Amino acid sequence: MTLPITPSLRLDGRRAIVTGAGRGIGLAAAAALGQAGADVTLVSRTASEVEEAAAMIGPTATAAVLDVSDIMAVKAFFAARPAFNILVNNAGTNRPKPMWDVSEEDYHAVYDLNVKSAFFVAQACVHKMIAETAQGSLIHMGSQMGHVGGPNRSLYCGSKWALEGMNKAFALDLASHGIRSNTIAPTFIETPLTKPYFDDPAFKAHVLSKIKLGRVGQVEDVMGAILFLASDASALMTGTSLVIDGGWTAD
Repeated sequence: MTLPITPSLRLDGRRAIVTGAGRGIGLAAAAALGQAGADVTLVSRTASEVEEAAAMIGPTATAAVLDVSDIMAVKAFFAARPAFNILVNNAGTNRPKPMWDVSEEDYHAVYDLNVKSAFFVAQACVHKMIAETAQGSLIHMGSQMGHVGGPNRSLYCGSKWALEGMNKAFALDLASHGIRSNTIAPTFIETPLTKPYFDDPAFKAHVLSKIKLGRVGQVEDVMGAILFLASDASALMTGTSLVIDGGWTAD
């Protein structure tokens, strides 16, 4: 009889990239990967944020300024670098409002970043991975709102449901290349982007009534899932979603 050995969560020798990495969940993702031994590239449009974040992580972290909505710049960025083994496709936005108030400009702002940019970042990353026969893991930052609906969230829900569908198709296209694709679907996580929403007592009460564990999420609640999906511990997982919602979607 042979005793099984738990697959490692270490990422030593692997190259990782995180978009939207200057703060919030993106910064937490980069920290988790760096702390597990990966060489991690932090991408953001804001140089000061991402440089400070990379310095905090340490010498294995690199800051890079890139606007992921500029598709030609994205293609050039990945083409100029060795293949990455791990992508955290995190950049995203939200414009919460009733569906009758949504403008065409609102629509394009949310879908262009949350769907179009996510697609072409993944594509550019994969092109280099396939060319260099680099296996690995794509992790797309979805949302519980990619599994349910929500008031004033027609744009956000639509974009995150789209990401879930894209992810499943990515997984099927990429499986033969040894590249996995999964999403993480958090509930409301307290970040610089979301914190102002909780200044509204009614909004905060609604959110807490839906999160059955009784608290708003923190970025640390997502870090373990990122590490799990990036590592050999999830070697047989692809085309699915890790829902970190405190019970929201169970109701």
